[in-house]
Amino acid sequence: MPSLKDLKNRIESVKSTRKITKAMQMVAAAKLRRAQDAAESARPYTERFNAVMAGLASGAAGSASAPKLLSGTGSDTVHLLVVMTAERGLCGGFNGNIAKLARQHAQKLLADGKTVKVLTVGKKGRDAIKRDLGDHFVGHIDLTEVKRVGYLDAQGIAKDVLGRFDAGDFDIATIFFSRFENVVTQHPTALQVIPAQFETADDADTTLYDYEPSEDAILADLLPRGVSTQIFAALLENAASEQGARQSAMDNATRNAGEMIDKLTIEYNRSRQAVITNELIEIISGAEAL
Repeated sequence: MPSLKDLKNRIESVKSTRKITKAMQMVAAAKLRRAQDAAESARPYTERFNAVMAGLASGAAGSASAPKLLSGTGSDTVHLLVVMTAERGLCGGFNGNIAKLARQHAQKLLADGKTVKVLTVGKKGRDAIKRDLGDHFVGHIDLTEVKRVGYLDAQGIAKDVLGRFDAGDFDIATIFFSRFENVVTQHPTALQVIPAQFETADDADTTLYDYEPSEDAILADLLPRGVSTQIFAALLENAASEQGARQSAMDNATRNAGEMIDKLTIEYNRSRQAVITNELIEIISGAEAL
């Protein structure tokens, strides 16, 4: 049975931990507001951009002069998986869920006889899948010094991916991230970016346009930008999801710490009462002996 001093020290330790988790929860809540606004503000632009690109792509489909980013290499043998997670932990299952989805996708491809290459963005994703897919790593992009993700960060990642594609390192590229819904819910998502795939909304504008120069020429200029846009949108979704998951995790940790303090306090009071009772018994027994 722990002594009164041990119980008191443990109570103080848990109280200190609760202060830290409470502070982290408040910081995450403040960061979440900005990250959520950025992610939600980017969605209309991304959706509209994808709608325009879908119209252009449908017009150029099957053309012999279609850009390689749209038509692909004609093969699906080599797959590049871009796993985007956080640089820091203490955010519940956010990093683990993305890594799990990427691991399952990779294992399925390997079972089908495909070649898998992994490019990680974020230290936690690299650490999570290193044991299972470490032999397939081809690179890592460190965003530790980035306090707030911007379009230039997405362009840097896209430049790396596009450079590997132009060099013939892979046939299909898929990015893995977490789509933000609310503080409690974030959805791990896999999105193919090369060859480009564009989904249009159900209420998308069906107006027909004539493009000058040709669709192929416009696509050749916009497709690399489309990859950057999709990666940037994924980074923004990840940033909001990370802060939402961290806020939820720290809230749970704070409540758990409070419950533990209550239990330890009850145990401390009972032990203290038992010590006092024993001392009184010893005093009374000594008095009666006299």
